[in-house]
Amino acid sequence: MKLQLFRNATLKLDYAGHTILIDPYLASRHSLPSFAGRSPNPMVDLPVSIDEILAGVEMVIVSHLHTDHFDDVAKERLPKDLPLFCQPGDEGDIRGAGFTDVTPLTDTAIWNGLRLTRREGSHGLGPVVDLMGSVMGFTLEGECEPNVYWAGDTVLYPPVEKTIRETTPQVIITHSCGAKWDGDLIVMDAAETVAVCELAGQSTVVAVHMEALDHATVSRADLRAAADAKGISADQLRIPDDGEVLSL
Repeated sequence: MKLQLFRNATLKLDYAGHTILIDPYLASRHSLPSFAGRSPNPMVDLPVSIDEILAGVEMVIVSHLHTDHFDDVAKERLPKDLPLFCQPGDEGDIRGAGFTDVTPLTDTAIWNGLRLTRREGSHGLGPVVDLMGSVMGFTLEGECEPNVYWAGDTVLYPPVEKTIRETTPQVIITHSCGAKWDGDLIVMDAAETVAVCELAGQSTVVAVHMEALDHATVSRADLRAAADAKGISADQLRIPDDGEVLSL
């Protein structure tokens, strides 16, 4: 399996002979509004061209419809006939954007021999969840590949812990920038990411969704320092740069 981080949550997976694109956020630097009043978003450029990001993509997963996970540029540039999986309730909007092969992931789906299973997530805790709306994570299984748990835009809470315990993923992908909305944490921060590493001691944890948005509170350096303080090795917790390719 190869994983390439482009920016924020936008990943390309080469997995069991197939190429999957996750949460395409393709807008130009500073072309979208601020979330926290610090800077227009996204705060950084894509590390490669959009053509390179889209090259070879056979299937797309969109976890939810926030603009930093599925933006207007992605809606314009993605081929409309690509198979696209989303959370239930988002399929109407995605079809309304012209996509013709949209499948809401209600539980488990099989696509070209890959097993894709929806997992619960919570985009914060308490009243902020009503503002953020529903999100999903997923697990991915394929022959001769590591089992992957993509947690998505969620904090660490009991259903995430349960997924880790019950599925024993070999690779866990976390969103670890500590983004806050009106002071409420809406994705994992450094402490929660370290807790995932401690809970899943045999897993490789890949922390993404960092240094791209102005409501983030945790940098890559912050996360590395927190992990070092708890004895979490750089082999267990991988923190890729934008554009970096990991072989897992």
